[in-house]
Amino acid sequence: MFSGSWKESSMNIIELEIPDQNIDIEALQVAFGSLYRDDVLIKPSRVVALLAAACMLQLDGLIQQCGETMKETINAKTVCGYYNSAGTYGLDSVKKKRDNYTFGSRMLRCLEWLLNNLMTHQSVELFKELSINLMKQLISSSNLFVMQVEMDVYTALKKWMFLQLVPSWNGSLKQLLTEADAWFAKRRKDFEDDIAFLESEQGNAFLSVFTHLRLQYIISDLASARIIERDSLIPSEWLSSVYKQQWFAMLRAEQDNDIGPQEINKEELEGNSMRCGRKLAKDGDYCWRWTGFNFGFDLLVTYTNRYIIFKRNTLNQPCSGSVSLQPRRNIAFRLRLASFDSSGKIICSRTTGYQILTLEKDQEQVVMNLDSRLLIFPLYICCNFLYTSPEKKADSEALLDNSET
Repeated sequence: MFSGSWKESSMNIIELEIPDQNIDIEALQVAFGSLYRDDVLIKPSRVVALLAAACMLQLDGLIQQCGETMKETINAKTVCGYYNSAGTYGLDSVKKKRDNYTFGSRMLRCLEWLLNNLMTHQSVELFKELSINLMKQLISSSNLFVMQVEMDVYTALKKWMFLQLVPSWNGSLKQLLTEADAWFAKRRKDFEDDIAFLESEQGNAFLSVFTHLRLQYIISDLASARIIERDSLIPSEWLSSVYKQQWFAMLRAEQDNDIGPQEINKEELEGNSMRCGRKLAKDGDYCWRWTGFNFGFDLLVTYTNRYIIFKRNTLNQPCSGSVSLQPRRNIAFRLRLASFDSSGKIICSRTTGYQILTLEKDQEQVVMNLDSRLLIFPLYICCNFLYTSPEKKADSEALLDNSET
């Protein structure tokens, strides 16, 4: 450009058109300066602008440095910006590499951080930044690190949707649910037709996110089902379908002697498993159960002496609901443990992978033995469960044929 027959070679001032708004003068100065030095000091607040400039100028070394900075500085304030920049600058394809440097991995790291922290470390600011498409990816994933139960995923979505609709709200996280409930209650009164909020003009944009809620594990708890009905966010047709599905699942467990999953069905586990979790603030002895009707399988979870134990409670301890007296019951499960540092990065983690566990009445089984050197509290526990076998297509068709005759 500056020599030979190019017209710019005879110009004193050269104007460059920069179509990318992320690129500013400072970013260009640093990018051009990187040509004369091996390493550049990159601040997290400047990494997106510098990445944009480096991509425009095709400076692979600087692009790699930006990627390393992003990798080391993912937190609640940066994760959405990093994720979006990965998509903007063609980093969303895991197959796209520059000198064997996979930028898609940066996008995946941001997604992994969000899956681990969306429920465990909620914040108003993070909810505001999460786009509809990104939230859809998170809610649909079996790797979402859920705290408590699926109802808490619904509650998080309700708070997020409120902030997307009222981005000027700037209260605290403790106030958020109350404010969201009040706002949606007012909208219910404004509707002339008896329609769910997601069917309204305002709510329609969020339909694709809420379809990934695992409603079968929300309506299995009476208090949660009442809240869902009261909120009137979700279309009644969705709920009717889930009520019917769960009713047939209960009949299969009660009358068809369904003892639970017989084999690992990864597709079923990832798409339809119950997601639940618990935070252990400090070392000690803990015993708990997750709420909801689980087809007569009263699962008690115990943490003691670095062991995590599953027990099928039948007769030994009181239970608020009915319990199955079948000699054996199966559950498919995956248990994950994690500890996080102050920025939300995983310090240590363990997983059982997907397994089938057979338990007799009142039998207990150690499912994980933890190394004390890896135990860092608070400790977060997340589980995926399937209590019943997937309905066979042939069985459902036979039911339909019988009903028609």
